[in-house]
Amino acid sequence: MSVVVPALALITAFLVIAQSAWEANPRVVQLETARQKGVFNYEESRVGSVELPDLLATAKGRVRDPNAWAARRTEIRDLFREQVYGRSPGKPDKLAFEVIERNQHAMEGTATLERIAIVSTRQDRTHRFELTVFLPNVPPSSSPPRRVPLLLLLNNRPATNTDPSRKEKSGFWPAEQVIARGFAIAALQVGELAPDDKDRFRDGVIRLFEGTSEGARPGNAWAALAAWGWGASRAMDYFVTNPRIDAARVGVIGHSRGGKAALWAGAEDERFALVISNESGEGGAALTRRNFGETLARITESFPHWFAGNYRLYAERVASLPVDQHMLLSLTAPRAVYVASADEDLWSDPRGEFLSLAYSSPVFALWGDRAIEPGAMPALEQPMISGRRGYHIRRGPHNLTPYDWDRFADFAETLWR
Repeated sequence: MSVVVPALALITAFLVIAQSAWEANPRVVQLETARQKGVFNYEESRVGSVELPDLLATAKGRVRDPNAWAARRTEIRDLFREQVYGRSPGKPDKLAFEVIERNQHAMEGTATLERIAIVSTRQDRTHRFELTVFLPNVPPSSSPPRRVPLLLLLNNRPATNTDPSRKEKSGFWPAEQVIARGFAIAALQVGELAPDDKDRFRDGVIRLFEGTSEGARPGNAWAALAAWGWGASRAMDYFVTNPRIDAARVGVIGHSRGGKAALWAGAEDERFALVISNESGEGGAALTRRNFGETLARITESFPHWFAGNYRLYAERVASLPVDQHMLLSLTAPRAVYVASADEDLWSDPRGEFLSLAYSSPVFALWGDRAIEPGAMPALEQPMISGRRGYHIRRGPHNLTPYDWDRFADFAETLWR
C-alpha cells in the first residue's frame, strides 16, 4: 500500500535534514582558500559532477549475491595492487616473536604491558620492528582469563605518542582510556617498516625482500603505505598466538597517512574484523575524483614514496583511473569499516570521505545492510552507525583525539556485543 505524504510534511522533513547535515564552515573555506592562494578547491559548488566506477559490474554481468562478490572483490583488489598501492609480498621465510618486556603491573596494576620484537627473515636478511601491547588485567577469579578485543594503531607520529612507560601520555593514543573500556590496545611505528622519506623509504622491510638493489622498480612495486600495512599483518600474526587476545575481534586504526595504510591493510588482510580510517583523505577514504582539497596530482608529487609508481600516471587524467575509494572501502565487506573526519580538516575532504562510505552501499547490501544515502551526512559530533559501517565528523582540526577513540570503541562494542 502506498503512503501519500503531505507537501508540508515533505518540506518540513527537508528543512530538518538541511539544518542538521554538516556543511563546511565558510570561515574555514575562506582561510584555506587564501592560505593556498586558490590553487586547490574548497567550494562545494565547484566540485562538478563525479562519475564513479560501478562496484558490482563485471564482464560476466552484475554481482547479485555474496558468493559472486568474492570474484569481483579479487578483481578490485588486484586493480588497487596494480595501479595504486603496489603488490606486497607475503610472509617472510621465517617469522619470530621476541619478548622485550613484560610487566603485569602496568598502568597502576590495571594492565599488562608487552613489548614484542617482530623479527622477519628472508634468505640472509633480517628485519625487526617493535610492537607495544597493553592488555586489561582481569579479576583473579577469571580462569582461564577471557580473551579481549584489541585496537591496533599504525602510528605515523613520534614514538612518544605511544610511550610504553606511560611517562608521556598523548590523546593521540589514549591507552588508559581504551583499557578502561575493556579493550586491549597496541601500536607500531610505521617508520620502522618504511621510513617516511622519498629517498629512504626502501630502508626497511622493502630491503628484506629486494635487497640492496638500487635499480629501477616496476610500476606496481610496493611502497611505504603497503609496507606499513604489511607490518600490520605481521602484528596480526602475533595476536593470533596470544591467548589473551581475541584475534577474531581486532581492529586496525590509522590517522592521516596512517589511515591510508590501515585501509589498505584491511583490504589485503581479511583477518582484521574492523578497519578504521581517521581523516585519511586523498589516497585514503576520500573520493579521488572529487575536486576538493588535496588532489591525486599533489599527493603523488609531494609523497611519491607512498604509492606504486603507476598511480602517478593518473595525475592529469583522474577520470581514467579504474578504481575510486568507495571501492577500497567495499573491500572490507562483510567485515566492518568506520570513517572519521574533522570539521576544520578540509584538505582531507570530509564530504568525500563520507561519500565513499555511502557509495560502498551496494556491496554491503549483499549482506542485508541498509544503504547510507549520499545526502545523509550527519551533523558535527552526531555519529552515524548503519550495520557494519560507521561515521562521524568532529569539531576541530586534523588530529586523532580521545573523542575519536571513544566513538571507535562505541562502534566496536555495538559490533561485538
